[in-house]
Amino acid sequence: MAKALPFHINLAGPTAAGKTAAALAIAQAHACEIISVDSALVYRGMDIGTAKPNAAELAALPHHLINIRDPLQAYSAAEFVTDAQALILEITARGKLPLLVGGTMLYFKALAEGIDPMPAANAEVRAQIELEAQRLGWPAMHAQLAQIDPATATRLAPADSQRIQRALEVYRLSGLPLSHFHARANAVGEPGPGAPLIALEPQDRAWLHARIAQRFDLMLEQGLLEEVKTLRARGDLHPDLPSMRCVGYRQVWEVLDGQSPQAELRDKGIFATRQLAKRQITWLRSMPARQVVACDAPDALAQVLRAVREVLEARA
Repeated sequence: MAKALPFHINLAGPTAAGKTAAALAIAQAHACEIISVDSALVYRGMDIGTAKPNAAELAALPHHLINIRDPLQAYSAAEFVTDAQALILEITARGKLPLLVGGTMLYFKALAEGIDPMPAANAEVRAQIELEAQRLGWPAMHAQLAQIDPATATRLAPADSQRIQRALEVYRLSGLPLSHFHARANAVGEPGPGAPLIALEPQDRAWLHARIAQRFDLMLEQGLLEEVKTLRARGDLHPDLPSMRCVGYRQVWEVLDGQSPQAELRDKGIFATRQLAKRQITWLRSMPARQVVACDAPDALAQVLRAVREVLEARA
């Protein structure tokens, strides 16, 4: 069972839906501290491609779980749950409202339902899987995964080496499929009564697609290529790390590796971001307790503020 937590508000939505602006509007109206629910914002030195809040936005009110990991390090859903639970208690004790904002739906789900402890990474088992993959190929390893964990294999591409390796590792260490840890037997990610979920979702998918294109163009103008070049220049990062597999970073890395022409970067980056948004919206629609606000409505911010006010008034 998920740990009972003090009252907090969840604000979720796909990439480019306007979550940062909505969160800042809520914070101006109420005494809040923001907890980031984003698996990319945890990484230091990855600012442009993650659309990380700028220095002024970060300084305007307390933000948590941003810039807490080096790109060489992993950050799991289980670690997020531990960190977020502690922060919700601390923020509440300070007399502030914990406001959880982001688009990593697995984190919202894990916090709402709880998460079974997964086995930690094991270098020996990973090396063994890597050797097998070199001999058989990752599609064969994917087929192996399909025999022991069809649910996980179905959502992974046969060439998704990092995630296939982790799923096989978990099974070999625990004897349980990864899907056992990620998907509980109960309903999907439905927040309890003490954690209302406001979901920013577009009525018109074309509106979101236009926003995604506009934002990716801005990232390129701001120096996304240079940001990834700086990360590569460290010499210790590689494209299979979770950080470097983030949307945008993966596409730029492929260009810099000569695997993809730079002329195709914009289209590939926008396409990958659209696919991410599609997955995020699918996750959101599996959360029936959410309160939907049309992020493409002219009065979207006013609707968000009204939803928050009504929730707070109902508790008073």
